[in-house]
Amino acid sequence: MRLFVTGAGGFVGGHLIDYVLTQPDMRVHGGVFLPPGHNPALDRLPVAQHAVDLRDAAAVRAVLADVRPDAVVHLAAMADVSQSFKNPWPTLENNIVCQLNLLEAIDDLGLEPRILVVSSAEIYGAAGGTGEPLDEDRPFMPSNPYSVSKVAQDMLALQYHLSHDMTIIRARPFNHIGPRQGGGFVAADFASQIAAIEAGCQDPVMFVGNLAAERDFTDVRDVVRAYHLLLEHGEPGEAYNVCSGKAYSIQYLLDTLLSFSTATIEVRPDPARMRPSDVPRRVGDASRLRRCTGWEPAIPFERTLLDILNDWRQRYNLQPGTGQQAGADTP
Repeated sequence: MRLFVTGAGGFVGGHLIDYVLTQPDMRVHGGVFLPPGHNPALDRLPVAQHAVDLRDAAAVRAVLADVRPDAVVHLAAMADVSQSFKNPWPTLENNIVCQLNLLEAIDDLGLEPRILVVSSAEIYGAAGGTGEPLDEDRPFMPSNPYSVSKVAQDMLALQYHLSHDMTIIRARPFNHIGPRQGGGFVAADFASQIAAIEAGCQDPVMFVGNLAAERDFTDVRDVVRAYHLLLEHGEPGEAYNVCSGKAYSIQYLLDTLLSFSTATIEVRPDPARMRPSDVPRRVGDASRLRRCTGWEPAIPFERTLLDILNDWRQRYNLQPGTGQQAGADTP
């Protein structure tokens, strides 16, 4: 199978490719923004990298004409909610235009791949305020510009399935976290600060936003398993939540990460980290995904958090699990 993954150089893209390369008969092509040699997560792997700006329709068509994929996973998107508030148009433009160019090129070339479009549980927005598990029939209530862009992506995918008979499945992931995630996301932000403090690169003070919010977190390594299963078994035109079905408070997430550190750390609220709109509790219902694929999350939340912290420790040249400088004597 020839698989084309957009956003292959990103956090989720790298984990997805790690996983699919363990499957038989997979030839993986990655759509990347930076040229080969500048994508550490991919440069070590047997992946054909295609540097392409998905906003360039002609470039997208040329790549797909070359690859002629049997399957496509569309991950590429701007995903920073905070930035989408500060400057909405780049997020809206990028996320809509990139997907439109991709679907138009597939249709124009007469290709017939199975396509997984990755939307987001952010499309439910304020609908999560009741605290009840959200299934795929919940109305959209986007509460930020990023979530509006994901509504557009979700509906474009459905429209092209209906109007062009394209084999498109939609995934709606809730919060997913894991090692190699960059800044701008809560678990990575907390872990990076703890690792910086342990390394002596930051004063022993952590700055935090809203700790009362509760979110449904799933390890990215479980999420990409779900994507692969949906690509193989998902019903065309259908939407599937990808989530654990459990809600954890940001306070619990922080306390758990702090429990893994031997440093004494003060926690201070930071008004700059408070979003102008927030949903107190959002938890998903993945029953449809389970019925279709048998998928269940396998990695415990606490294990995920420890892996994230150890990933950041390695970035600061610390020994995983100790906070000690790598190579230093330990008592």
